[in-house]
Amino acid sequence: MPKKATNPAEKRTWSQLLRVDPDHLELSALDTRATPGFDGGKSDGRAALQALEPAIDELQERLYAHGRTGGHRRLLLVLQGMDTSGKGGTMRKTVGLMDPQGVSIRAFGAPTPEERRRGFLWRIRQALPRPGQVGVFDRSHYEDVLAARVRKLSTPDVIERRYAAINAFEAELVESGCSVLKVMLHISRAEQKERLGERLENPEKHWKYAPSDLADRALWDEYQHAYELALSRCHTDAAPWHVVPADRKWYRNLAVAHLVVDRLRAMDLDWPPADFDVAAERAKLRAS
Repeated sequence: MPKKATNPAEKRTWSQLLRVDPDHLELSALDTRATPGFDGGKSDGRAALQALEPAIDELQERLYAHGRTGGHRRLLLVLQGMDTSGKGGTMRKTVGLMDPQGVSIRAFGAPTPEERRRGFLWRIRQALPRPGQVGVFDRSHYEDVLAARVRKLSTPDVIERRYAAINAFEAELVESGCSVLKVMLHISRAEQKERLGERLENPEKHWKYAPSDLADRALWDEYQHAYELALSRCHTDAAPWHVVPADRKWYRNLAVAHLVVDRLRAMDLDWPPADFDVAAERAKLRAS
C-alpha cells in the first residue's frame, strides 16, 4: 500500500502544504527534491497517484454534470515552470487521469501580432474553460510578466500595471464561478541541465530540444527573480500560488493531482437532480 504522510503534515491538505507564503518567498531556499506531504518513494508515489484516479474521476464527473445542467462552475489549472520542469509530463500523467471530454488544454507560445494589438489578456480570455470543464494552461498570462521582464520585451511600468491587471482578471474569474489553481513546477538548475542533456543524447527526444533553451538557461537567476516577483505580487486569497518541487517527476505528478482533488472537493458539488419524473420513466422502461 502507498505510504501516507506523517505528522504533522497529514493534518494539512496538500493545498496548505504547497501554498506560497508571499512574504517569505525565496525559490533558492526551497528544496526541489523535497516531497512535502508524502514520505514514500517512487513506487509508492506512483501507486498513490493511481489510487487517486477514482476520486478524480467522480469529482470531475460531478463538475461536468454540473455544467451540462446549467451550472456555471469550472476549474482553471495554470501550470508554469522553467523549461523541462514537466508541464507536458504533468498533463500526461495527472491531467491524463481525467475524462478528456471534460478537459480543455491550451499551450501558449509567443503572441501573434494580432494578439499583441488586442492586449495581453485577450487571448487568455478566448481559451478559458466552459462551465463544467477543467481547463489547463501550459504557460499562461504570466509569461507577460516573466519572459517579458527577463527579456525586456516590455517596460517596467507596463509590467507593473500587468500585475494589477492579472489580479483583477483572476478575481473576476473566481467571482464568475471559475476556480483558479496556479502551480509553479520548481526544478533546480542542475536537474534542468540533466534533462536537457537527455534530450540531446536521445534521438527520440531531439524534437523536444530547442537551442533557445540554452539562451533562457543563461538567464536562470533573472527568471528566478521574475518568478519570485510574480508569485508574490499575484498571490491572492481568491487565486493563491502553489510551488511544487519538481526534480522528482513522480512526486510532481502526485502533488498536482492532490491539488486538483483538493480544489474539486472544495467546490462541494452534488449530483444534479433529475428534471423528469424518475418513477414514471422507470415504469415506461419496464413496459418497453
